[in-house]
Amino acid sequence: MAPMPVDGTRAFPFREEFADGRVSRALDRPLIEEAPVALEINGVGYAVMMATPVDLEDYALGFCLSEQLIASPHEFVSAQAAPVDAGGGAGGWMLRVQLGAEGAAPLLERARLRLAEGSCGLCGIESLEQVMRPLQPVTARVRIGADAIFSAAAQMRDQQVMGRATGAAHAAALCDPTGKIRLVREDVGRHNAFDKLIGAAAREGLAMADHFVLLTARCSFELVQKAVIAGVPMLATISAASTLACEQAASHGLKLVSLVRQDSLLEL
Repeated sequence: MAPMPVDGTRAFPFREEFADGRVSRALDRPLIEEAPVALEINGVGYAVMMATPVDLEDYALGFCLSEQLIASPHEFVSAQAAPVDAGGGAGGWMLRVQLGAEGAAPLLERARLRLAEGSCGLCGIESLEQVMRPLQPVTARVRIGADAIFSAAAQMRDQQVMGRATGAAHAAALCDPTGKIRLVREDVGRHNAFDKLIGAAAREGLAMADHFVLLTARCSFELVQKAVIAGVPMLATISAASTLACEQAASHGLKLVSLVRQDSLLEL
């Protein structure tokens, strides 16, 4: 029996070849969807992201919070997503967001149309000053032991619906101090997955300051920025961290854990 289709994936026909001389076979394999998502905020074209077109309302809210276009979810009015023709036979999505008056001023100041690949969270930033903008340090102090991180990591695969189906999805998980996973969001891009998680937590009324975040990705500077802006006390990643990520985490009071394995981790 064929497996049930998973949202955010689409099956493609392949031929599987074997090194041991077995006869090749035809099969359909699910792939993660990647599509251009045009983000329009208060009628202004702001960004074009390559993303997986699921949980787009969560993404819109999380993006606006992590870009500091809004200071509170209450300033977020609505988001509507609709499929569009992206040209060349490719499908895309238009994501129209409406912010309250509070978000209009920073939006107009920073409006830019940018093509940002899912692997790059800073594409379209115009100056070094914008990249290294000052951020308020993390003030939340939650006691989170190594056992909680190991517990969350052990649960992660079962929570990754797209990841299990395709082997190609990044996941971001919101975990309580005991290591219980409360929310998971997935995407072809790790930055998008984190933004979706931030938006989902805001919509669910879950305080980021009372949890830690586990990401199935390397820890880059941009992910540390998002964690600091969200007020997360600890960010844990499955892969290694970069130098700038470690420097920024240390200077902003963010506890950073990387290379999380079944029986070991690195704590900065």
